[in-house]
Amino acid sequence: MADLQAEFEQAQKDVETLSTRPSNADLLALYAHYKQATVGDVSGKRPGVTDFKGRAKYDAWAKLKGMAADKAKQGYVTKVGALLDAERD
Repeated sequence: MADLQAEFEQAQKDVETLSTRPSNADLLALYAHYKQATVGDVSGKRPGVTDFKGRAKYDAWAKLKGMAADKAKQGYVTKVGALLDAERD
């Protein structure tokens, strides 16, 4: 587990090195996996219909409800790796 935590922390640093902004879908995936890994299941009320960004983030996170923290960390690490690989190509 210590290895996964180290990979997760490194991925958080690596994502900052991307030279191009990820797509909105990729950003939502990163956000959702990060929040699920660090906070757990989404809580609170879903943002209103006029808060498009907040609502999208809430919905993306809510889709991961019940996912274990380690699985969410691995999802984050995998997504960052794919973004880095795509940038190298």
